Amino acid sequence: MRTRSCRALLLLAFLAAAVAAGERPADHVVLISVDGLRPEFYLEPTWPAPMLQRLARDGVHAQGVKTVFPSVTYPAHTTMVTGALPAHHGIVNNSPFERGGQTGRWYWDEEAIRVPTLWDAVRAAGLETASIGWPVSVGAPIDRNLPEIWSIEPGRDAIDAQKGATTPPALWDELEREATGRLTLANFNYGALCRDDHAGDIAAYLLETYLPALMTVHLVETDDYQHNQGRDGQDVPRAVAAADRAISKMYEAAQRARILDRTAFVITGDHGFIDHQRQLRPNVWLVEAGLREASRDRGAWRATFHTGAATALLYLEDPADLDAVDAVRAALESRPADERRLFEIVERQELDRLGADPVAALALSPTPGTTISSSADPPAISAVHGANHGHLPELRRMLTGFVGWGAGFRQHASLESMGLVDIAPIVAWLLGLDFEAPDGKLPEGILDR
Repeated sequence: MRTRSCRALLLLAFLAAAVAAGERPADHVVLISVDGLRPEFYLEPTWPAPMLQRLARDGVHAQGVKTVFPSVTYPAHTTMVTGALPAHHGIVNNSPFERGGQTGRWYWDEEAIRVPTLWDAVRAAGLETASIGWPVSVGAPIDRNLPEIWSIEPGRDAIDAQKGATTPPALWDELEREATGRLTLANFNYGALCRDDHAGDIAAYLLETYLPALMTVHLVETDDYQHNQGRDGQDVPRAVAAADRAISKMYEAAQRARILDRTAFVITGDHGFIDHQRQLRPNVWLVEAGLREASRDRGAWRATFHTGAATALLYLEDPADLDAVDAVRAALESRPADERRLFEIVERQELDRLGADPVAALALSPTPGTTISSSADPPAISAVHGANHGHLPELRRMLTGFVGWGAGFRQHASLESMGLVDIAPIVAWLLGLDFEAPDGKLPEGILDR
């Protein structure tokens, strides 16, 4: 403990000198993503989120934040740390489209990102970073990193995969010893509310001990419980409360480390949620049209849909096969009216406007109440329960949220709307980084400048 305190005092002395030189509005930024954050969690006091609501009330907040397309976790989180749309940063879905059939891999590795990240800019500035559970961060230039990953290898569980990807390798044991106790599938797996509690413990420990300039934290259980139970499922408030506890732990860690007055909290999310009652499997129609086979690896195929949560993107075996695109359109438009109303065809021109995958020929965005699966097993339409995301970002219930509090932010301010692409410019300005966001900008009226 004495070594930890000495290190903290030395770092504080260095940072105090930087403040005196007037180098940046904040010395520390804690960027927190609450997966599936809906603005009402901080706008409506009926939700059990007193810390988040206090920060929103005393700092700044947005009525809504426009996400990306498809409105899913991995593209959205990469947009947060790059200020770029998926077409530019390269993470176009949760999982890459694999032409030989899906293996179950997701975009775990940071090397897939095609543009500079905030982590790159912080390292270039000679400052330190930490991260807990952030998507697409395996192998990232982060000083202390516990990335999000699980295994597709038989017999290897998610804890083993996370531990193996943690850097430096000794960090996992340090966290278990100093912050959390032993982490297991029972207390640190997806679907367990105590996962967010432990993520808060880890973040608090890293913030208080190492005083990183930038810490990125992904809290996941608000997403998991809304998927399984719907927007207003009985345990969704408990998930919101767990995320709020984690935020409180980070706030209190900054207090203990005596850096609260030089710390900015940026709290956002990746997407909203829409309840669904039915599932659509458009690949069943492509099998019927002879455009692919029903096998898991697609067999001999010309066109197939690959899903990102509720939305499906169309891929071609031969990108020049425009006849296949016409055949897909014909198969879709020939459906009976009660089926055709379940989805909207998003043409290539619209995908370009949205900054979506430049390889996809078109997309299907379901109408509210419907979700889409890439399965080719009939029936094409079935009843399901829960909630999903992935829809077009303009839909009101796809909006996520934003709260900014602390060094560099105005007090008691709000704005009607902003985009996820604007998160990286905000963080870069707060830390005084040399960083250009390809698609984002600084929102007006929320920063103390």
